[in-house]
Amino acid sequence: MSLGTFSASRPQLPVERPDRDLVAAVRGELAAVEPARRCCRSAERAGLGSAALGRARSPVVGRLAVRLEDADGVGDFDWATAADHCRLSYLRGLFLGSGSLSLAGGRTHLEFVVPAAEVGQLQRRLAELGLPASARYRRGRGVLTWKSADTVLTFLRRAGCSAATLEIEARVVTRTLRGHLNRVLNAENANLQRSVVTAHRQLAAIDALDAAGRLAQLPTSVRAVAAARRHAPEQTYSQLAADLGVSRALVQRAFEQLEAAALHLAEENERD
Repeated sequence: MSLGTFSASRPQLPVERPDRDLVAAVRGELAAVEPARRCCRSAERAGLGSAALGRARSPVVGRLAVRLEDADGVGDFDWATAADHCRLSYLRGLFLGSGSLSLAGGRTHLEFVVPAAEVGQLQRRLAELGLPASARYRRGRGVLTWKSADTVLTFLRRAGCSAATLEIEARVVTRTLRGHLNRVLNAENANLQRSVVTAHRQLAAIDALDAAGRLAQLPTSVRAVAAARRHAPEQTYSQLAADLGVSRALVQRAFEQLEAAALHLAEENERD
């Protein structure tokens, strides 16, 4: 059997839709949530901020602002006294009005962009809901960021996004699986390539010793291993040992003797 370059066929995984389309689906699904409670409608309108006053960044959010007009005048939103369902409605509105989601490069990244003076307050509020975020400032604005896919998915589920969240979860699992498969296949490919190089070197040593009449001078066990390698150049030490009915250690020592003898022969030829 001849030795060649090993090429692992990689499994075909499902084709993902573009990141932009999935992000749009998330925003569309959240904007379609219809809070049943007036207090939640008021909280979501408060979270929308300027987007509720006709300055929405997209038609989807603009239509949401119109639907929530009935909550205008219900009362100012007070985080300290609000129930968790109102707090989540507020954050849903905040995300739709001034947040962003990125799924590029296999990373899940969600941001809230708020006035610089509100960064600390929002960071504490997110921590209260078990959704801690990192804070920084960018071009005079405050930015609260989630870089953990688990945190982002938890928020999206609690905010009412289910279908798109399932797709994001599937994407995370798929990319994790793809990375794992790539690492496994790369490791196997590297091991096989090393085995090919080793087998070629051993065969060259065996041929050199045989041509010089030195192979016949080696112990019987070493000659048996050499014959087995010639017969099956692709086999591992363990496979050769199983075929010969000996230990793997004996096979390894035999190859060490063969290569040492071939090196000694080469040195003799150089001196001559």
